Amino acid sequence: MPISRRTVASLLASSATGVSLGWGSPLQAHAEPSRRSVVIGISLEPDSLDPTTSPSASIGEVVHYNVLEGLTRIEENGSTSALLAQSWTRSADGKTYTFQLHKGALFHDGTACDAAAVKFSFDRAKAADSKNKAKKTLFDNIASITTPTPHTVVLTLNHADGNLLFRLGENTAVVLHPETAAQAATHPVGTGPYRFEHWKKGWGVTLVKFPGHRQAALVQVPQVTFRFINNPPDQASAVLSGEVDMLFNIATQNVSQFQDNNRYRVMIGASNGKGMLAINNRRKPLNDVRVRRAITHAIDREAFIRKMLDGRGRAIGSHFSPTEPGYIHLAGMYPYDPERARALLKEAGVKTPLLLSLTLPPTPYARSDRALLVDALAQIGIHATPIHVSWSQWLEGTFKGDFDLTMINHVEPLDYPIYTDPEYYFGYDSPAFRNLVARHAASDNARERQTLLADIQRHLATDAVNAWIFASQITAVSRKGLTGWWMNYPIFVHDVAALRWE
Repeated sequence: MPISRRTVASLLASSATGVSLGWGSPLQAHAEPSRRSVVIGISLEPDSLDPTTSPSASIGEVVHYNVLEGLTRIEENGSTSALLAQSWTRSADGKTYTFQLHKGALFHDGTACDAAAVKFSFDRAKAADSKNKAKKTLFDNIASITTPTPHTVVLTLNHADGNLLFRLGENTAVVLHPETAAQAATHPVGTGPYRFEHWKKGWGVTLVKFPGHRQAALVQVPQVTFRFINNPPDQASAVLSGEVDMLFNIATQNVSQFQDNNRYRVMIGASNGKGMLAINNRRKPLNDVRVRRAITHAIDREAFIRKMLDGRGRAIGSHFSPTEPGYIHLAGMYPYDPERARALLKEAGVKTPLLLSLTLPPTPYARSDRALLVDALAQIGIHATPIHVSWSQWLEGTFKGDFDLTMINHVEPLDYPIYTDPEYYFGYDSPAFRNLVARHAASDNARERQTLLADIQRHLATDAVNAWIFASQITAVSRKGLTGWWMNYPIFVHDVAALRWE
């Protein structure tokens, strides 16, 4: 029996140890109840607006659910519900899904979104040259796509996948307009409640309400702007000055100034993020597992979480978050032990000081932790030179394998199959691991699948592919009077159509 998404829902609920803070007194006049548009501050500017061809999670923050929609949607608690598909059935063997589409769904140019558009989008994602990051986990498992009626889509799978409905709700499975898909990176045309208006590079993206949406009457915010601000002090200033109405994933050092201010609301919840010091497994001496283990032993996870995340996180030891199904706690496999780390480097024949680069993208968790990581590595004889890069530089360089070490937070749920790709940016190549993932994908036995998930985590931890540090909580601050925000984030998405000004 496949893993139930209810597991995710219950884990998200139980792990959301943070609560909504700083509610203060009833809404004051300065909360601007007459304001109608919304400005959202996010740290990273996406390199594209097409989530089916680019890996950046920030794309989904802007367009998913707003401009582009899929057959299903993922709710705040991790469950799945209908979106472009109004209903579906599944065969007894779990290999055939029949979806009935909404007949009133329109693309932003007025064209009907039908079964042919779904087939086009999925065939595009399945193509041999597809860059869709869900190609292996989702689209390669689709044996055939048929459209028996204009509003019926039948997916036949190679093997049953209990997570199929969840995967179809991720931004990699959105439905694109067949005639404009080629321009989706710069001007996406979707079926969502908002249509793309303009993108001012380096500043922000503006979306406006689409009156032809099937639920347009429920949408109360006529315009939303996503502002790209990656410097923590600038982020806080943008909220305090009124330039930004909501700041997502705020740097922890800026939270306290908002918690006791009744003009704002601070929300702390759970996510599927896996924060780690990623290691280039291709480069010497990092291709030696003893060196990678030494790096992991050098990091005091609890100190990192306490100092850099203000305690808002949990130590992890593999590429799973505690909110994900099948999670096992492996942080104790490589406890903080500088002496053991130095011994491992000596055993590997590494001459110290070992000179490495530490690439840091413009995210608060990466930039604020620079000194701690540099000092931690220095005490075992590794001199890490920090290199600050923009997000586009990280995607064009680091993500293509040009790095030694880099600090990054992988926020996609259930993304462990990335380790089956030797061409992925950290260059891990293990036939044994690929076999584990293939066995899990092919199994329809619940006990075996659960056992294999544990084996998958242990295998990654044993090979110390990366130095996993934390599963973070998500902290956001919004102007008082703006409601409808998520607290927990099983995926990184902002459902603007659900927002209301009180």
